Amino acid sequence: MEDMCAAEAAESLLRSEETFSACLARINAIVLKPLLQAEENHRTLKEKFSISPSLCLQDLYILWKADLFLSVYIQYFVTFANCVVVQGFDQAAKNKSEFWKTHKTALKQFLADFTSETSIPVALHTVLHKPLRDRVQQYALLLTRLSEAIGKSPDRELVTSAAKQYAKLQSFISQVLDEACLTKALWKSLGHKFTEWLCVPERRLLEDSKNLPVFASVGRTNRVLLFDDILVLIQGNNCQSFDLKLVWVDGSGSEKPAPEKHTIHIVTPEEVFFLSAKEPQMKAVWQWKLNEAVRQALNGKRDFPLWGEAGEGSEPPVHRCFKYVFRAEGRFKNAAYEGEWYWGKPHGKGTLKWPDGRNHVGDFKEGLEHGFGISLIPLLSEDRYDCYKCHWCEGKMRGYGICEYGNEMVYKGYFNDNLRQGFGILENPSAEQPFKYTGQWDNDKKNGYGVWDDKDREERYIGIWQDDHRHGQGIVVTQSGVCYQRTFHVDKMVGSGILLLENDSVYEGNFTRDLTFVGKGKLTFSNGFTLEGTFSTKSGQGLQTQGILNTSSDQQDASITKVQLGLDEFPVEKRWQGIYDQFLGFLHSGCKEEMEESFTGFHIQTSRELRKSQEYLFCQRGPEDVSGKIEDVFEELVQHQELESLQCYLQKAFKSSLHPLGKLLKALTFAFQATYSGIGANKHLLNMAQEEVKYYAKKIWEFYQGLLHLALEQKGQLLAETEDGEKSDLNAYGVILPLILPCFYPELFMLYMLYHEKEDDLYCQGIVDLSLFPDIKLLEFLDVQKHLWPLKDLTLTTNQRRSLVKDKCFLSATECLQKLM
Repeated sequence: MEDMCAAEAAESLLRSEETFSACLARINAIVLKPLLQAEENHRTLKEKFSISPSLCLQDLYILWKADLFLSVYIQYFVTFANCVVVQGFDQAAKNKSEFWKTHKTALKQFLADFTSETSIPVALHTVLHKPLRDRVQQYALLLTRLSEAIGKSPDRELVTSAAKQYAKLQSFISQVLDEACLTKALWKSLGHKFTEWLCVPERRLLEDSKNLPVFASVGRTNRVLLFDDILVLIQGNNCQSFDLKLVWVDGSGSEKPAPEKHTIHIVTPEEVFFLSAKEPQMKAVWQWKLNEAVRQALNGKRDFPLWGEAGEGSEPPVHRCFKYVFRAEGRFKNAAYEGEWYWGKPHGKGTLKWPDGRNHVGDFKEGLEHGFGISLIPLLSEDRYDCYKCHWCEGKMRGYGICEYGNEMVYKGYFNDNLRQGFGILENPSAEQPFKYTGQWDNDKKNGYGVWDDKDREERYIGIWQDDHRHGQGIVVTQSGVCYQRTFHVDKMVGSGILLLENDSVYEGNFTRDLTFVGKGKLTFSNGFTLEGTFSTKSGQGLQTQGILNTSSDQQDASITKVQLGLDEFPVEKRWQGIYDQFLGFLHSGCKEEMEESFTGFHIQTSRELRKSQEYLFCQRGPEDVSGKIEDVFEELVQHQELESLQCYLQKAFKSSLHPLGKLLKALTFAFQATYSGIGANKHLLNMAQEEVKYYAKKIWEFYQGLLHLALEQKGQLLAETEDGEKSDLNAYGVILPLILPCFYPELFMLYMLYHEKEDDLYCQGIVDLSLFPDIKLLEFLDVQKHLWPLKDLTLTTNQRRSLVKDKCFLSATECLQKLM
């Protein structure tokens, strides 16, 4: 059994050794053999000379294969330097010490100054780089002499360029080896702890505050190290490192901690500090090296040569795009940001992702969410998210947004400091307790004037809210046509009210929410009878009353049957202030573009129409007759000031989903429909709706005037005289009202039809009754003078006269009826 295990182990070891041997063979073929291209160059030249002593420049391998030579040498010396940094030759000499003792003579043939005191690591170091370095030097000298020898040959530019490249390669090799030796010395001088943290074969030391003194303002920093990929501050037994791709260097000294010091302002995503030097020359060197290191880190490769030539290089870009994980305490802790940066802060387009599932995609400004953004916030209790598609300002939701909550509710409206504020629509489309609220919000609660649709109870509340409760005057309209007005206190009805029943009976007094009469009240029937007294309801006995029945009136007072609600309780000036305030803020800001993008967007029907780009938040893109750019809007306003031209322009503006006035009208249309369509179509709200539409016209005219004034100011033209109230109303009703009325026709027409329903019924019945009259009776009823009756001078028999009169009178009566109708 043991022999079998040993055999398996030996076989496994053999396979492993074969794999390793194959790997070494590939390294030999890929890395070492290309370095021997000089053999091919030698062979090519020898073959050419054997055929003919004359050669052309294309026969020189180092010219037409210059790029290959350079790339191979660069790769070799970078790898060689990595070995130097991690003390690879020391380790090789130590591990193979017995071997090198017996093969010292083999190294002598490569080293002219080799002595018995020469260490094996130094010998290996020299053997593996000096011949190649000398060869590069020989190439550079050869090409330089060749360039001088060929004079003004067409190939001189090629030779000169190659000579410069090999000269740069010489500088590159010197710099690479110098950096490697400095970095190796650093790892030897640092403690084991720091070396473990920082030592990476590819990392190079560019500057050390021990060599060129500089002091950091962060804590008790006693050493500053600049590498080709990170900046390190050593503080006692700890150190901080900063990725150079996210380091910004400002040497202007605009924020000096001490005026007498020469400072460099260093900005990183989570820390800002200063590097102070005693002399301006020291500051200049550190600043130049920092900028060069940052620029090369952003490029993803070192320069060739490493530090360029005198005067070369440029400032690193201040706008960058990278990924970073925040670690410091704060709102972004543990969040990974990927996107655009500017001076150490997220700025532009980007994405934030937290480990707990939260994420934000959108625009940033100076480190905070600013502009349009989409946020997902997971709910802890279930696998659902709250999705906010909103406008942000300085890290908080502000302006218009669409929010889909995890409980299936949807809010479309305005925010301020992450809270629902101003006008907004909250809808719950789920089967359980479906509702829709359209109205004012304050501090994330329903406050002010608003409309609530309770789809379970099939009723609509129009009135005042306070802290999410019905509180104040309110009107309730039901699907059956019943309408009542009451005072509410924390969702409960208090005091007496007026109840308008569908059969035109009117009750004034106290009643419950299920419309049961209680206490003192007065009931006026549709036939004019009144019942005044005390009402009560007992189980199984129905409604009981004790009072006085008055039957003296045979006709109900029209002022009762057509009573209009809401005019005094809800002044039109106080309705929908949240919509007007947004537009007013837009005007006061000077119509800034970012304000326009967030002040309104209610023509979006569903949040699904809202995509990642803010372009879709405000408009369904389509053919537009009017531009939405504020510069174009101002230009067109100035051009269309004459009445006829203005009317045509405004008509197009109101139909546009891009124009500010079109957006405003759309928002008002939503508010109007939420109040008066469907359940809200009740004849007792007609005057309330009419006054509201007229007020819309006044406000739109005011806002038009505000836009025009801003446009004229920007053009440097004189402002028109301020209109007085009467003239402003005339313009509003004469210019604006006819243009916006079609938006409200369906609701207004239904309210008007319901208001005049009785009169229309009587009129129609009268027409039917008249159509049953004989022709002569109809002429008499219509009080048509007899001399106008047809055939009055004819002498006919009775039957003939009756026949002719019947035909002629029928035609005449029909014409009269048509005129009446």
